[in-house]
Amino acid sequence: MLRVLRSGGGGLEPVAPGPDWVLPDDVAWIDLTNPNRAEELIAEKALGVLLPTREEMAEIEVSSRLYQEDGAAFMTAFLLVGADGDDPGVEPVTFVLAKGRLITIRYVEPRAFVAFAAQAERDANFCRSGVEAFLGLLDALIDRLADILEKTSADVERISADIFRPTRRGGFKPILRRLGRSQSIAAKARGSLVSLARLLSFAALSDDIAAGKEHRERLRSLQRDAQSLTDHSAYLTENVTFLLDSAVGLINTDQNEIMKVFSVWAVILMPPTLIGSVYGMNFRHMPELGWVGGYPMALGLMGVTMIAPIWWFRRKGWL
Repeated sequence: MLRVLRSGGGGLEPVAPGPDWVLPDDVAWIDLTNPNRAEELIAEKALGVLLPTREEMAEIEVSSRLYQEDGAAFMTAFLLVGADGDDPGVEPVTFVLAKGRLITIRYVEPRAFVAFAAQAERDANFCRSGVEAFLGLLDALIDRLADILEKTSADVERISADIFRPTRRGGFKPILRRLGRSQSIAAKARGSLVSLARLLSFAALSDDIAAGKEHRERLRSLQRDAQSLTDHSAYLTENVTFLLDSAVGLINTDQNEIMKVFSVWAVILMPPTLIGSVYGMNFRHMPELGWVGGYPMALGLMGVTMIAPIWWFRRKGWL
């Protein structure tokens, strides 16, 4: 799907261009979402640049994601998507600054794009050029990552309280699942921030941004925000690692407590079991076999041999 945002506002307008489609002069942002090959060719012809394919967007090498060609700056970042769902992931999104216009190529729907497009629809003066659209989108993406990290931090705090609560319910399995999800989101957010930081550094070399002092200042502000969030995500990852180690330690402690109880009761019941085994043999010539007090004596011995280990373990502090 191909949509355009004009500098006069009005939001993103769907376009069904034909082979002879001419790009209007007042277009600030061209958004290609899940484009087919025909839409890519039409956009390339109207812009006069070659756009990267989906396979090229997924390249790992930085030189394949950040480059200049035909007077246009091509920048691909890996963005965190689906953070509120069950399967968060990282997907590439390409930003192209060409002839004062912004072109975005994406195969996902990040929430930041939706929020930015809605704001541009409400405010006619919100996005007057391609550079403003580019910086505004990056601002929205970084704000979204900040919200995700803030929510994850709150989740980690709740997990910490559950781990160290004296009376836990439900065991550690749900806690470990929550820790795993928090770790996954923090790691993917950090990777996305690192990708955006590289993109911001490369964008500073673009002629469209270098020409305006206000744009340079805003770009530096975004770089500082990305760096601070990267540091926060690193702290969050360390906190999750600490909680994971603590949870594993407490699991081992609980298991040791259980084994200690079994061991203690095995020792306590061993002497009575021995006495019961001896006096349960019923041999003809056992001295106590015909004795009236034999039965009470055996019960008494069993009781004494049970109470004595319990008293000893309590005195030593093992119970």
